[in-house]
Amino acid sequence: MGLGKWIAGALGWAIFGPIGGILAFWLASKSEEKAEIEEEQTWNQGQRNSFLMSLLVLSASVIKADGKTSSQELSTLRKFFTQNFGAQAGHEAENVVRSLLNQDYNLYEVCSQVRSCMDYSQRLQLFHYLVALGACDGLHKKELDILEVIASYIGLSKTEIESIFAQFRPSNDSNYRILEIDASATNEEVKKAYRKMAMKYHPDKVATLGKDVQKAAEEKFKAVNQAYEAICKERGI
Repeated sequence: MGLGKWIAGALGWAIFGPIGGILAFWLASKSEEKAEIEEEQTWNQGQRNSFLMSLLVLSASVIKADGKTSSQELSTLRKFFTQNFGAQAGHEAENVVRSLLNQDYNLYEVCSQVRSCMDYSQRLQLFHYLVALGACDGLHKKELDILEVIASYIGLSKTEIESIFAQFRPSNDSNYRILEIDASATNEEVKKAYRKMAMKYHPDKVATLGKDVQKAAEEKFKAVNQAYEAICKERGI
């Protein structure tokens, strides 16, 4: 599905509050398409559209974190959306974000709307997407800073932030950080952490957002399993 239809259709909660205000200019230009497909929208599609619109707005915040936007960053954005949502989505995502880059908006208000309207699992997946986008061309200091701010504003804990960062920034203790524990954890604590993380990041948690989002969620789930297997091998358990 192209981004035009994501925006033109019923957006659920994203149509209200600061996110709706930011996207109002685009909605107006899509009024005819909206009339054509609005009847086909379901509650799940409204949730999905709202998720994707939030991803676009926050992606723009990450891209312009250093005060400048390069063609490489926009190319990375297009490639990221193409890989995750299809070629048409990649092209239209770039067009939308180009417009968003020229807008000033209150990041705290945007994140507050996300926090109040998205469930916990959706917020984790949203942040995972944002880190993956930033990591496409290397996570730079200002990108890390804005990502940490976004994560805090949408209600994620420090260990959750570090867990997702660890997937994209390998280190000697990244397997432990992915499981949200440290290297001093006992074998029982490692097993308990794995069970908790496997439940937290199970792809079924975001099934209502569509198969492509659910497939992306499998990447974090896979990282959790790989981290656990590596620790077990290291410890001989």
